[in-house]
Amino acid sequence: QVQLVESGGGLVQAGSSLRLSCVASGRTSRTYAVTWFRQAPGKEREFVATIRFSNDQTYYDDSVKGRFTASRDSAKNTVYLQMDNLRPEDTAVYYCAALMGGPVPNYRQPGGYDYWGQGTQVTVAS
Repeated sequence: QVQLVESGGGLVQAGSSLRLSCVASGRTSRTYAVTWFRQAPGKEREFVATIRFSNDQTYYDDSVKGRFTASRDSAKNTVYLQMDNLRPEDTAVYYCAALMGGPVPNYRQPGGYDYWGQGTQVTVAS
């Protein structure tokens, strides 16, 4: 079992920055990747960014490319999402999700992930 706990959300003004954290505990040695998703009210959960643990390769949705940065600290079992130049349309609940053992056919889809955090609210005021 793996537990994921997100933190770092909050209410900020447009143009501000936040750093989200996703702390993993339990049997984390088989983690293949951790992905950030977000879900706004009335919308489907959508892909934001992912980081693969084998080589720290990152991938981003076009809507956040150049503004968000995913990284990890293996010593702390923590994955981060640095969010800069936030926009009102970034308002959502942000979730981290872990893939264990290997890839899935489409890492940008929420189905197939093994573990999820409880989410952290990010609200960006205009």
